[in-house]
Amino acid sequence: MSMEMKRVAVVTGGGRGIGRAVCLALAAKGFDLCVNYSGNAEAAAETVRLCGELGVKAVAVQADVSTAEGAEALVEAAGAEFGRVDVLVNNAGVTRDGLLVRMSEEDFDKVVDTNLKGAFLCCKAVARRMMRQRYGRIINLSSVVGLRGNAGQANYAASKAGLIGLTKSLAKELATRNVTVNAVAPGFITTDMTNAMPEAARTATLNTIPAGRAGLPEEVAHAVTFLAAEESAYITGQVLSVDGGMAM
Repeated sequence: MSMEMKRVAVVTGGGRGIGRAVCLALAAKGFDLCVNYSGNAEAAAETVRLCGELGVKAVAVQADVSTAEGAEALVEAAGAEFGRVDVLVNNAGVTRDGLLVRMSEEDFDKVVDTNLKGAFLCCKAVARRMMRQRYGRIINLSSVVGLRGNAGQANYAASKAGLIGLTKSLAKELATRNVTVNAVAPGFITTDMTNAMPEAARTATLNTIPAGRAGLPEEVAHAVTFLAAEESAYITGQVLSVDGGMAM
């Protein structure tokens, strides 16, 4: 693939937090962007505006990726707009925290459907296209919780651990087609999600981080752009932890 070719990335949950940081980091590298969102049109529009300021073309696409129809519609929209999809970043995620004995089946299903099944559906929607192109980069956003577990997050941890198995299996299936599949496992990152935590929980978590601080969304985005690069063609099936040493 020549450097002159405009590369295209699809980022799920690209409106806020890590998703927005990933979009901006890819835009800074010259990628055109398809910014997916489920509910917050305003946030997605802001991401699109910020990407545009970096000189690339960006569009927002509303789709519920936890459904096959939504995932397929998203990839179709990106293909129709840009003609190709080179990078898929599965970032869309939700939490429904609670101790297992009190966790409803609905709260388990919601988290697994969005975080794990959504990634599966998006991978499935884009895989044939990438195989035909003989080029692709799929990056799944896992979590330190998927590696270590976390009390009160059985559903979230299961979904994020499941993403690692999905990543490794798909990496084996697509490797001969010049399509890499990797995961990034963020630790405690400063976002709306973590800012909503009680102060005591935040402090307790910070005490478990060797680096002694929370990470920034931009630091996670840097890892994603590294794996999305053409030069990362020989890296596949890997889990890159961006966690200040938490998972050691």
